Amino acid sequence: MMHIKKYLVLWMILFTSALMVCASEMKVKIQNPILPILLNKNYNPAIRLDFIRPNKNKYQLNELDFNLSGTLDAKNIYSISVCCTNSKGNIDTARVIATSLINSNKVNIKTNFDIDSDTLSVWISVKVVNVSDLNKTIKINCEQVIVNESSVKLYPTSESKSLRLGIAVHQHGQDGVNTTRIPGLITSKNGTLMAVFDARWDSGRDLQGNIDIGLKRSFDKGLTWQPLQIVLDMGTWGGLPQKYNGVSDACILVDNKTGAIFIAGLWMHGVLDGNTGKWVEGLTEKSDNWIHQWIKKGSQPGLDVKQTCQFLITKSTDDGNTWSKLMNITSTTKRPEWWLFAPAPGHGITLDDGTLVMPTQGRDNTGKPFSNITLSKDHGKTWETSNPAFYDVSECMAVELKNGNIMLNMRDNKNRTDTLINGRRICVTPDRGQTWSESPTSRKALIEPTCMGCIHRHKYWVNGREKSVLFFSNPNDKSQRINLTIKVSFDEGNTWPQKNWITLDEYKSAGYSCLTSIDDNTLGVLYESSQADLVFQQINIDEILKQNEK
Repeated sequence: MMHIKKYLVLWMILFTSALMVCASEMKVKIQNPILPILLNKNYNPAIRLDFIRPNKNKYQLNELDFNLSGTLDAKNIYSISVCCTNSKGNIDTARVIATSLINSNKVNIKTNFDIDSDTLSVWISVKVVNVSDLNKTIKINCEQVIVNESSVKLYPTSESKSLRLGIAVHQHGQDGVNTTRIPGLITSKNGTLMAVFDARWDSGRDLQGNIDIGLKRSFDKGLTWQPLQIVLDMGTWGGLPQKYNGVSDACILVDNKTGAIFIAGLWMHGVLDGNTGKWVEGLTEKSDNWIHQWIKKGSQPGLDVKQTCQFLITKSTDDGNTWSKLMNITSTTKRPEWWLFAPAPGHGITLDDGTLVMPTQGRDNTGKPFSNITLSKDHGKTWETSNPAFYDVSECMAVELKNGNIMLNMRDNKNRTDTLINGRRICVTPDRGQTWSESPTSRKALIEPTCMGCIHRHKYWVNGREKSVLFFSNPNDKSQRINLTIKVSFDEGNTWPQKNWITLDEYKSAGYSCLTSIDDNTLGVLYESSQADLVFQQINIDEILKQNEK
């Protein structure tokens, strides 16, 4: 009997040792992507673990140890979860392996999860609550993984990164809106943040469709946002259903002299036949006709609503609480021979002399796209259109240079096909858009995957003297809308030092963004994120200025 017991004990030791050996051969790769951590969101993917088993033996995940270091207090981290991934490798919140509530920066999670595939990927997710400072960050270090009761070796693919906090200004499906897209952002003279966007009620598709221009305001520098307001909505105008009266591509502008706020949008009434350019009669709610203003003959020469898309503007003089009756400026701004004239999404600017400048775009008399600006010298009572700055370009934004010239930063369609040269098209005008010249930095300084981008001048004070820098945001890639990045120029857009780049979201998204100055020390950004339709984050400019001093 004693021999049998000794045999069993020996067998157990050998079996346990075998398991430990097998477990020690398992590889766990750690991926540390840069993603926003959104306040009060139940699951924020932070780091990803890829378990690669060496053979077909049975393995079981037993424990994980984490260190939640960084500037965020543990009391603000409500929980940490281990979640499975879906077929695309993204977090699957319907399959949560384990969750632990947090009371310190040291976290141990126990589980008995079977690893029955050659590669198992899991996301480590956090929930953050009760934060009053969006400039806080969080950093998660995976310190130990136990499989089959044995610690396995970890293989980080990159350094653990500090992740920035953010706010989901609008989530997919929120407020009954299928998708929100095309962000614009400004700070009013009262310090109110105003975010504008497409409220695409039925689907994520561009015009034509049931689309209105939505607005959300924040009175606390972006920490919380007021309920959705609809500010541009043509309803069932002309007896057509709302899906044939869409308004899209909002541009918002604050008059720095008067404090008035302007929001412009592009209205499409009905649809045109893409081949003939003729207005389609007899449309009803059941009709499935569709056209886009930028394809084929989706918008045509002329000024009438049945010929061409319309340029609408509304105005607020009470900090965005109420808005004026819509003003249609198509007849005074669009040249009749042009196929299309529209606001460019994002924000406009006020020049030092009080002139209002709105970035605009269109299609010329052959249908070819162009970028330009539209100006008002009487605080928005009347508007006049400049000459095109360049062709085969579209969405654009403007800044006033220190010498008084206006620089236009443009999305360039050539970047879709030119694999040797890639970059934003840059043009400058000394005379408010009557003449333009291409900048030496054009298509050399700022790469893009052919996507909307934002340029913005930020002013601040040092020892009683005003200074300023240029900021730019877009997906920092030549072909994909990934790596949403903020860059800074200290020399009027001639250079954008890489050491100052700030990546906000590495993963793929629709990629549009807009910047504003919240105060002297803080930059705000609203962008289309991989983690929500629209995400807001703050950047303390001292972080960039100090980096430049190194």
